[in-house]
Amino acid sequence: MPDGDEDAALDALLAERAVDPVYQPIVDLASGDVVGVEALARGPVGSPLERPDVLFAAARRAARLGELDALCRGRAVEEAYAAGLSGPLALFVNVEPLTVATRLTPFAASSDLARCGVHVVAEFTERDLTADPARLFAFADQVRARGFHVALDDVGAHPASLALMPFLRPEVVKLDLGLVQARPGPGVAAIMSAVAAYAESSGALVLAEGVENPAHLAAARSLGATLGQGFWFGAGRPASAILPSLEPPRLVPPWRRPAGPVARASPYAAVARARTPRRATAPLLLAVSRFLERQAAELGELAVVVAAFERAEFFTPTTRRRYSALARTAAFVGVLGAGMPADPEPGVRGGDLAPDDPLSREWSVAVVGPHFAAALVARDLDGAPRPAAADPDRTFDYVLTHDRPLVLEVARSLLARTLPTADVTEATLASSVGVASVPER
Repeated sequence: MPDGDEDAALDALLAERAVDPVYQPIVDLASGDVVGVEALARGPVGSPLERPDVLFAAARRAARLGELDALCRGRAVEEAYAAGLSGPLALFVNVEPLTVATRLTPFAASSDLARCGVHVVAEFTERDLTADPARLFAFADQVRARGFHVALDDVGAHPASLALMPFLRPEVVKLDLGLVQARPGPGVAAIMSAVAAYAESSGALVLAEGVENPAHLAAARSLGATLGQGFWFGAGRPASAILPSLEPPRLVPPWRRPAGPVARASPYAAVARARTPRRATAPLLLAVSRFLERQAAELGELAVVVAAFERAEFFTPTTRRRYSALARTAAFVGVLGAGMPADPEPGVRGGDLAPDDPLSREWSVAVVGPHFAAALVARDLDGAPRPAAADPDRTFDYVLTHDRPLVLEVARSLLARTLPTADVTEATLASSVGVASVPER
């Protein structure tokens, strides 16, 4: 279909709100009960944009993805509410990472569903997850503040989803269909281990996608999934054909309480409350910092690295080269400092610290992988105007910790600061951004 024809068809679809969601059952693998549905977007039947992949590709080319996403999310919750979906069933709807804002005004129907006892789950796709994770995580905090849950979709399809999973803190982990349908091997085992570690520590539910036959069902159970989805349980159907007939499940999945917002307090103060600080001069801490960087390099595409250097000028040319090299393989690399530009090096995300931010007197390095976590947090005692490498007598109080919850607290706090301050003000709100529906893949 020529692009011009697609553009015209897309214009008409958006103007007429002609998106027809369908709903696919999500099943408890032990009981076989339907415990929820996922809303999937479809264009008008018989139109050139009926297929979701064609529809969303056209919206991307026309730079109208956010507009289409907003329409899909609205139609998904409206149709579910109109068809009488009620609790304790769940409604999963998808969110495109690149379309989210940092403030949230949900569609009325999503709040209405929540009041009916429906577990509304915003499902974030792994596609584009690393493009602007701080924005995505801020949006997830807003979703949870409304009482909704968060799911991470397609886990295992890309290493970034594993690396950023502890930062998004999903209440539901959705295993990519490739895992369920693949032959066992080292790659599957690595993903299974990372998901199991996260689920064990967080209480998250594990849901397997792509269950299409008894062998897939057995594989889903073996991978640790308690929920399943796929053609074996049913294809997507219109709301009127599936939702009114759903019965409450005999056993409701153990929904974890939505996670609270990420604190932006001093990382040093947070860690020092739990661990006794020590005192050292700059050379020792530089050696420790570089050791952590080497650990991140070994983790490769499963690493998240976030560091704070007090001021942008302390991010020296030598340090820039090291972090630029890390960014070529790691899932995410971020650096902070007063006056730090948004993109200090290719692939490195920067964050400018406000003058009153306690981080402007702190030096922190946090490295997180699925099975490794370490953070060095230090408080500057001298306030020297030069980088630590140029001042060997400069003194710090510091804590080095491998306690995973503490490290994640530090890393989340640092990563949240890579979101520009202007992006979290009411003046920059996008139009209504409740929960969204995107094509199944």
